[in-house]
Amino acid sequence: MFFQRKKTELPEPAQALPGRERPIVQGQRHFLSKRPLAGPYPEGTQTAVFGLGCFWGAERKFWQIENGIWITAVGYAGGLTPNPTYEEVCSGRTGHNEVVLVAFDPGKLPFEALLKTFWESHNPTQGMRQGNDVGTQYRSGVYVADAAQRRAAERSKAEYQQALAKRGYGAITTEIVDAPAFYFAEDYHQQYLAKNPAGYCGLGGTGVTCQIGVGVEA
Repeated sequence: MFFQRKKTELPEPAQALPGRERPIVQGQRHFLSKRPLAGPYPEGTQTAVFGLGCFWGAERKFWQIENGIWITAVGYAGGLTPNPTYEEVCSGRTGHNEVVLVAFDPGKLPFEALLKTFWESHNPTQGMRQGNDVGTQYRSGVYVADAAQRRAAERSKAEYQQALAKRGYGAITTEIVDAPAFYFAEDYHQQYLAKNPAGYCGLGGTGVTCQIGVGVEA
């Protein structure tokens, strides 16, 4: 039965939880920068959304980038249920992924540099899991905001696949799709590892270098 097996298959629409009309949280600020998570962002700021396992550790990978990041936030995307809660996402019945929203200045930090961080920070060949974390909410994904991001993501995926294959890894399972609705996660999840430095982080990369973002054109 759906409830009794590991949540490694995305739900059909008839199985999805109904969700709610209103967001579960509003008015959050970044724990470190104190900037409002939902904006407004400075003119010229772009956004990118990534899924690479548990969003606690994933978000830290991006806020640790020293130059060009305006804000990071964790949330849910890629599913069927509007305005889901964390418990609902973990049930496997929303279809959502745990993701990180990154607002960045492309004049200081190109999207390709974010892709480099994304690929090197997790194992993108594991399907519906990341390490010991198993479930659809831990799948690898790049949720692109425009055609330029899609081209860069697809190109980097192809190049990184070659690098991984040379080291004996299998096929990349990362989904690259147009950015769906993004729902901010509950306040206690935001910048979790800044609030709880000894908190759990099961994120681990492959040790294989991604050349994009180090002078290689997308």
